[in-house]
Amino acid sequence: MPNGMTRRERQVTDMDAIRHILDTAKVVHLGMALDNMPYVVPMNYGYVWEDEKLTLYLHGARRGRKLDILRENPNVFFEMPCDQQPFENEVACKFGMAYSCLMGWGKAVIVEDIAEKQRSLELLMQTQAGKAFTFTEKLADVVGVIRIDVEGFTAKHRPVPMD
Repeated sequence: MPNGMTRRERQVTDMDAIRHILDTAKVVHLGMALDNMPYVVPMNYGYVWEDEKLTLYLHGARRGRKLDILRENPNVFFEMPCDQQPFENEVACKFGMAYSCLMGWGKAVIVEDIAEKQRSLELLMQTQAGKAFTFTEKLADVVGVIRIDVEGFTAKHRPVPMD
């Protein structure tokens, strides 16, 4: 999927700024589709950045609509916003929202391997809580875990206007 960003001056390429988004957003909006019908859910996530590759991990129930859709169509799109700050102006069309966000696409994999589930839950808690947690096999076995193998992404920042 090519980068179709219209406002290129807002594009973020600095890895520290991208990591800030990943560490700060806390919620990813996961988009998927089945039979030409879109479905989007907000979820907590964990991530790992290894060998220039981003991987997201999500957790939830072991069954349900989201997993049914992903089994049929593993193609996903995601968006994670952070640093949202509304701004005002004397002119109505100059109201808006400052923000940073990361948007990307990839393939969803439903994780069955217990060791990978344990590691993904540890990554999720590190991202969400900022500290280390350990998960037993029993704890990891009772939740569903989705791995997003990210194929590409763009990051964007819109500052508060100075005028």
